[in-house]
Amino acid sequence: MKISYFCPIWGSDEMPFEQFCDKVLEAGFDGIELSYDMGDEKQREQRVEAMKSRGIPHVGQHWQTINPDVDEHIEEYKKQLEWIIGTEPLYINSQTGRDWFSFEDNRRILAAAKALSASSGVKIIHETHRGKFSYAAAVTRRFLEADPELRINFDASHWCCVSESLLEDQQDSVELAISRADHIHARIGFQEGPQVSDPRAPEFSDALHAHLVWWDQIVERKKAANEDLIICSEFGPWPYIPSVPYTLQPLCDQWETNVHMMNLLRERYD
Repeated sequence: MKISYFCPIWGSDEMPFEQFCDKVLEAGFDGIELSYDMGDEKQREQRVEAMKSRGIPHVGQHWQTINPDVDEHIEEYKKQLEWIIGTEPLYINSQTGRDWFSFEDNRRILAAAKALSASSGVKIIHETHRGKFSYAAAVTRRFLEADPELRINFDASHWCCVSESLLEDQQDSVELAISRADHIHARIGFQEGPQVSDPRAPEFSDALHAHLVWWDQIVERKKAANEDLIICSEFGPWPYIPSVPYTLQPLCDQWETNVHMMNLLRERYD
């Protein structure tokens, strides 16, 4: 069983991609999680070539589809996924559906992803995320119970924010999600937001501990099943990082924080 640590392109989008790839390797990450601009063939080819030439594996990321018309949403969603499939990712991590779509309509969207995964051979997992079908632990549980094959990217930071808790009273829902997790976004959320200002700060020790306990369980399940796991340090840039008003000076450095999380988890699990 192998654990790999990936770096998100989020927050480094303006950096020349080849330079970003070199920075990722220099920091000690094993791979990259990234999205692509739909229809930009030049960008897609350049990014894929830069990663291939350096031996960098990648996970494709989808977040773009937000069309409020469900039928149009599904068609756009499939096109976005097909665009990512063309990059030959290890798999796709998808932010899927809308929080205000009906249960039935979100299941239609999930079914479209499932069918495309089956026809392409590319695995598609679904990120637990605010604004999507999976915006809350108890809500996500309904979808997991309805489809035993549904697999997720476990990002509980969003759920903490949505429920204004560390999910102490929702352990059944959390445990079910953990049992379906094939990917981790290692960001620390807390009762009032999806990202603490600094995971090293003592005032967020309870939140850090809660997330580590959840991740420990996922790692143990993967070890028992002899299945590999990818963990992506996903602390984001402004406005995720709390910043000084007017100047927008971040209270911590995004890159340094993600490197810290990678090193923290390597020491814990390797």
